[in-house]
Amino acid sequence: MPELPEVEVTRRGIAAPLTGQTVTVVTVRQPRLRWPITPQLASILPGQTLLDVDRRAKYLLLRFARGTVILHLGMSGSLRVLDSSIKPEKHDHLDISFGDRVLRLRDPRRFGAVLWHEGEDETHPLLSGLGPEPLADRFTGAGLHAALARRQCAIKLAIMDSSVVVGVGNIYASESLFRARIRPGTAARRLSRSQCERLRDEIRATLGDALAAGGSTLRDFLHADGEPGYFQQSYFVYGRDGQPCRICGTPVRMRRLGARSTFFCPACQR
Repeated sequence: MPELPEVEVTRRGIAAPLTGQTVTVVTVRQPRLRWPITPQLASILPGQTLLDVDRRAKYLLLRFARGTVILHLGMSGSLRVLDSSIKPEKHDHLDISFGDRVLRLRDPRRFGAVLWHEGEDETHPLLSGLGPEPLADRFTGAGLHAALARRQCAIKLAIMDSSVVVGVGNIYASESLFRARIRPGTAARRLSRSQCERLRDEIRATLGDALAAGGSTLRDFLHADGEPGYFQQSYFVYGRDGQPCRICGTPVRMRRLGARSTFFCPACQR
């Protein structure tokens, strides 16, 4: 699944060529995604200018004068900016055309979403309960410590909860906890204030490094220009079960937490 760095890389790739451009036509080939594509989209968007492309958690927000397209890439989705002459393929479910360029959604597993919303972001049910952005000033060690104070679940599951902090998915949770030297199965409420400060710093550093590397390319994800990301080449623990820790040489282990594969170094993360 594309995580926050991949979604942010996608946002930047869309914003640069399309902001300020006017929609000419919307083509919906398959409306049945996780939630049906808003049926009126093909009549609402043509003639409107794309004012901005924002991101909230893993949601892309395409802003127009009359409202916002809320777009989620689901498990396997990707967005590409293409020449309008390029023919769609099997899993290309939506085109938003801007003259000779098209924003094309590909979603093989159809678990994404394309929804129209008129009003403030926080009034939409998908956005209203979200926690702080990990790269924003609002996300602090003190705030993280307070949010975890009554949580008995594993810390890895807690930081993947979007009401605690948004956008920290499975890959970057494992990597951040390794960098912070915290065992992923530790009860969230047992973390000290100083551990929460360190974890906050490492979440930000991990996501920042992933952004600089263009995100991670797993399965179907590519940038809006079709290029891959390279952060997977720098993983400390994720996907490295049995391989030597890059820091101490101890074999990396894998366990299941919340039905998700979780990777850690038993020596570095005590």
